[in-house]
Amino acid sequence: MRYVPSPIDFKYARAYAATANTSGRMQYYRYEKGGDRERISRTEFIEAYNTLNILAIKPIKAGRKDPYFQLEFYI
Repeated sequence: MRYVPSPIDFKYARAYAATANTSGRMQYYRYEKGGDRERISRTEFIEAYNTLNILAIKPIKAGRKDPYFQLEFYI
């Protein structure tokens, strides 16, 4: 998947992230704009992804050989 950055800035209230740690295990976070990130459950992340109005999705580049997919989305 190619990532094309937006040429315009957008306003968002909260962001969610799914990232993999060094062992490949997924970790999920929620953070307010300009605030600290808070670790959340997989269930909460999936519910937010499926029910909230998403403004943008940003894939997070992992290593070339890494099989997992990481992303952030903004609401």
